[in-house]
Formats: sequence, structure tokens, C-alpha cells
Amino acid sequence: MTFKKITEQESLYHDLEQLPVGEILAGINREDQKVALAVQKVLPAIEKAVNELVPRMKRGGRLFYLGAGTSGRLGVLDASEIPPTFGVPDSWVIGLIAGGDRALRHPVESAEDDLLSGWRELEKHGIGADDTVVGIAASGTTPFVIGALREARRRGILTVAIACNPDSPMAAEADVAIEPVVGPEFVTGSTRMKSGTAQKMVLNMISTTAMIKLGRVRGNRMVNMQLTNQKLIDRGTRMLQAELGLPYDEARRLLLLHGSVNEVLECYPREWRLNQ
Repeated sequence: MTFKKITEQESLYHDLEQLPVGEILAGINREDQKVALAVQKVLPAIEKAVNELVPRMKRGGRLFYLGAGTSGRLGVLDASEIPPTFGVPDSWVIGLIAGGDRALRHPVESAEDDLLSGWRELEKHGIGADDTVVGIAASGTTPFVIGALREARRRGILTVAIACNPDSPMAAEADVAIEPVVGPEFVTGSTRMKSGTAQKMVLNMISTTAMIKLGRVRGNRMVNMQLTNQKLIDRGTRMLQAELGLPYDEARRLLLLHGSVNEVLECYPREWRLNQ
């Protein structure tokens, strides 16, 4: 049976170069509206992945994203945003892209076609039993990802596949298959569009939910965010104002003294008692 790539099917729209700009934009928007509904259908699979990986991370395991091209860039993007957002070491979530860092900005020819290179990249990081490998590929056929998932699973490491074609070869190599099927792209085969959007949404869900369950969020606030600019210092100050009823200047002083909203919330009751 031949594997059918819905991601490569002909666009529903034709003669794009002849359409007015408004019609092009309306068509793209119409297609984008299908993405959230496709992701909604795979929520049980996303839930299963998170429920499996959180206990591993609590034991010190790491979350690896692995992909090529757009998929690899999305994994690196999500991984790079976790430390500043949740105040964790950059070793907790690691994004690996076929072709290395150069591939983030420039295509690296044939890097994704090497079946063994994905696993070799994971080995460089000393991957172990409590880690999780999330393979990302719109087509679900990328050898770089398939080989890594196959070897990781053989060694008892939790594997997750995120693809936009149903029953893909990549999904067959994973413990958990997440397959939001978004349909043909607006520009035929351009999986940086709907497929990329779906993958970004799924990655957001996985990493954010995991960080919440790992105690990096309090209420609905990023209390462990890194204070890397004035905007974030202001945000943290206002969080403390809301939580503790302090004047702005005092809240800001405590935030800068302790380094994070969470640290202030942990220390402030004790400090307050000592000053009474």
C-alpha cells in the first residue's frame, strides 16, 4: 500500500498569481482556520504524550525536539523560549535540527536524508532512559527523524511523532503519534504554512503544559520568568502588586532583590513577619 501524503496534494486554489491581494489573503485565512480544528482532534494524543513525559522530567529527564527544515526550526524555537519563559536551565528542553545551527538560516543539502545522523546527534547529548524524543516532520517521512525515533524506541526511550499525514512511517516508529491533518496547503506542498502552524500549536501545548505540571507556573502567571528586559521587570512588578498589594516601587525593589516573582512570593511572608 502506497503511503498517501495529504500535505503534498494539490491546493484547493488555482491561478494564484492572477488573484487580487485581498482574495489571496482571504484564502490563506480560510485555510488557517482549519488548523485549530485539526489540532483539536488530536488532543487525546497530546494529552497522552504529556502524561508520559512529565514523570520522566520530574526524574531529571530532558525533552528533545528533532526535525529538519521548518519542522526543525520550530522545535529549536520552542526549546529556546522555555528558559526565559519558565526560568529553567536550557538543558531541560533541547531542539536539534538536521544540518546543525547553520540550517536555522540556510538550507543544508541532504542533511535530512541521513537515517543515522539524528540518533548520532542525540548521542552527543548523552541521551538516557528518562529522556523523551519528539520527532517533528510535516510529511512524516524524514529519515533524519525516523532513524532517531527508531533507535530511541529500541532503547526504551519515550518517543513522540508530530506529523501532518495520517499513519505516516514516522508515526509507526513512535510510542505516541500526534497527527493533525490540516489538508492541502494554500500553495501546493508549502508545509511552512498550515502544517507548520499546526506543529507550532502542538509544541506550545506540550511544553507549556509540561512546565505547568513541573511547577513553573503559579495561578496563571509566569512567576519564574527571567528578568531579561524592562518589559519583563515591569510585568513581574505588576504581578507582585496584584499578589501582595504592594506599591509599585516596593514590589519592584523586592523583585530585583530576589530575582524572580516566585522567589518573592516564597520569601515575602517571612520577611513581612520579621518587619512587624
